[in-house]
Amino acid sequence: MRRVVVVGIDPGTRRCGFGVVARTGSRLTVVESGVLAPGDHPLPHRLALILRALEALLARAGAAEVAVESVFAGISPRSALVLGHARGVVLAAAARAGLPVFEYAPAEAKLALTGNGRAEKPQLVRMVRALFGVEAGLADEADAIALAVCHLSRLGARRLRPAAAEERTTAAGGRPGAAPRTGAPGADAAPAALHRPRAAGRPRRPGAAARRRRSGGAA
Repeated sequence: MRRVVVVGIDPGTRRCGFGVVARTGSRLTVVESGVLAPGDHPLPHRLALILRALEALLARAGAAEVAVESVFAGISPRSALVLGHARGVVLAAAARAGLPVFEYAPAEAKLALTGNGRAEKPQLVRMVRALFGVEAGLADEADAIALAVCHLSRLGARRLRPAAAEERTTAAGGRPGAAPRTGAPGADAAPAALHRPRAAGRPRRPGAAARRRRSGGAA
């Protein structure tokens, strides 16, 4: 039976949640999850550490695709700028690994996991525990798992295509989508302490969220 692995990533410059979710047939299982915390460093160094840790994660996960949280309305311009930095690191790590990236609004991920697009953070943490047996220490971890579940449960995902970059590469005679394999500048520190992997929990059927939505959502 074919196994599909998706990495969900909740981007942030101080805490970056990740969740590796595998689907085998109709069953979903959390393979690994946690939060990357680069520590109290200047922003460029934090981004470099997160990039290196994400590259290591994607290399060992054997993922087919990456799901990331989109920039959402209602946040301050400064917060949107910081989130943009973090998302850029995620997109770069995925591109270097040769993986396609799909984006989802927070409400879409919440709806897929809990049946309620306005679910609060504690509800996401409880649902992750109930469905997968994962004790998410931080909401960032639960958010990332929700993104992976959302992608695996949907067919009409929207792939991010850096059209401007592809056009420039093609015009210069290069190959669109080519990604360098060199190390990240300024990322000399070992990223081993950046993440806290979590063991796989109980499997879950992806139809469960849809059934809860039809019956009025999760409690």
